[in-house]
Amino acid sequence: MSEPVRAAVFGTGSWGTAFGMVLADAGCEVTLWARRPEVAEAVNSTRTNPDYLPGVELPENLRATADAAEAARGADFTVLAVPSQTLRANLAEWGPLLAPGTVLVSLMKGVELGSAMRMSEVIEDVVKAGPERVAVVTGPNLAREIATRMPAAAVVACTDEDVARRLQTACHTRYFRPYTNTDVVGCELGGAVKNVIGLAVGIADGMGLGDNAKGSLITRGLAETTRLGLAMGADPLTFSGLAGLGDLVATCSSPLSRNHTFGTNLGKGMTVQETIAVTRQTAEGVKSCESVRDLGRRHGVDMPLTETVFGIVHEGKSPVAAVQELMGRSAKAERR
Repeated sequence: MSEPVRAAVFGTGSWGTAFGMVLADAGCEVTLWARRPEVAEAVNSTRTNPDYLPGVELPENLRATADAAEAARGADFTVLAVPSQTLRANLAEWGPLLAPGTVLVSLMKGVELGSAMRMSEVIEDVVKAGPERVAVVTGPNLAREIATRMPAAAVVACTDEDVARRLQTACHTRYFRPYTNTDVVGCELGGAVKNVIGLAVGIADGMGLGDNAKGSLITRGLAETTRLGLAMGADPLTFSGLAGLGDLVATCSSPLSRNHTFGTNLGKGMTVQETIAVTRQTAEGVKSCESVRDLGRRHGVDMPLTETVFGIVHEGKSPVAAVQELMGRSAKAERR
């Protein structure tokens, strides 16, 4: 009888914990790493994560520790589920502890500030792992729904298709259906840019601009994501799939979306600092709108929605003025 697959999940936020549940339900032996010992203790003693997924019972084959070396030991898959802007510093600490040959799995949907690196690139850079050892899980995956085992699909992406299939098997359950993809660039861009578009749609909802505006923002947001992807060598079909349109629709339409909720508060008139104060978890688009904007500029790609969100979040532009500027842009053909 073969040994069970071992997985370490670094990060006990809502998505890290929920994906740990998925892996455990698929038959893996899962260890969560928690930065705070009291969180690890709560997981082990109460079988819940009261801070991030209250009321959700965790599987018996999932345990937690505050010892990073213990979590990493012998892991076939090492899942990274921390805020994107902290990844580099965390990996510098964890890198020497990682099991030899472990597949590094990114759950993060962001672009690093300064370097404009995607998360898989940061992993490769810090750990010195080849792309065949780095995978991405992305798609319309709202953590709370998955934690309650509601049906969801996802993409597991790796340049090595065999590795993608191994990860697919490791996280395939009766409620979580993963598909493989080798277009890591497109899958990561879809996840990162949709956070920015989620902010834009949330702002529009907070302003009461209606469903026509929402539909327009989702569609034009997908267009600028695709333009960026094409400039970076991604497969355009990726953006019509789960990592593109699927994730974008879920983020822009659900009250469970952190980015949509953050944007809604801005649209209702709250300041950025006031919104941060009432936001419990990281809304990745708040920082990533800057790095996504920089990525677009580096590749000469027109990204008006990203520029608009950056102006509101980081330059103090009023949402009303931003909408007027967007609507006043010169007319052009749709496919340009």
